[in-house]
Amino acid sequence: MRTELISVPGDPARPNEDYAAAGLPASGQGGSLVVLDGVTPPATEVDCRHSVPWFTARLGGALGELSVSRRDLPLTEVLGQAISRTADAHRTTCDLSHPRTPQATVVLARWSAHEVEYLVLSDSALLAESPSGTVTPLLDDRLSRVPRTSLATHAITDATIRNKEGGFFTAAADPSVAARAVTGTLPRADVRTLTALTDGATRWVDKFRQGDWADLVTLVRKEGGQALVDRVRELERADTGREFLGRSKTHDDATVVYVEL
Repeated sequence: MRTELISVPGDPARPNEDYAAAGLPASGQGGSLVVLDGVTPPATEVDCRHSVPWFTARLGGALGELSVSRRDLPLTEVLGQAISRTADAHRTTCDLSHPRTPQATVVLARWSAHEVEYLVLSDSALLAESPSGTVTPLLDDRLSRVPRTSLATHAITDATIRNKEGGFFTAAADPSVAARAVTGTLPRADVRTLTALTDGATRWVDKFRQGDWADLVTLVRKEGGQALVDRVRELERADTGREFLGRSKTHDDATVVYVEL
């Protein structure tokens, strides 16, 4: 089994807000992977003394531990318990009801000898490749479907669509959000590889349109996750007119986890 994990900050002068981990083997068989993309808050008071990297480390650590130690729990329950555990670590010191309390997108996958379970919440991506080479994107596309006017300012986004019905959802302090995740199960025999990515890495497909998801998986398999991130960085630097990036960050934290099952 080959496993590769790469995470590169968008700005070397700032902490990386992504998180990634793989558990191999899980309870003596199979394995699990976790990828989180921490949500960068606006430069305003959010009534939490903890940073986004603190939050993603806590939540990611809980997800990794629970996904391998509690194989009896469905992944939605794993996420719900991990959110509760993380919230308990700072609910006495911070306002967890604030719309910008630390939060993250989630990709969680777990496999055994017989099946592959998956959970995706918000705009990070999980790609499942079959033995024949067909790549199935397992995505939560709600953010891409909200009206662009809802993203005009942080205040509008927070008031109208962030963690709200008809908008999009992230893992913050409310464990009930786990029920909003995209989930499913695939036969283990139908999955050759899994590739999990934060949106700083999926830019190669969804912003710069250099290929499709199958092309991305082929690139990672042949050249590695670092090669994908390097190509994204080259494209970002070349987009001086912001034809593709628009209002997005020039460079975002980029994480890739690749597992051959």
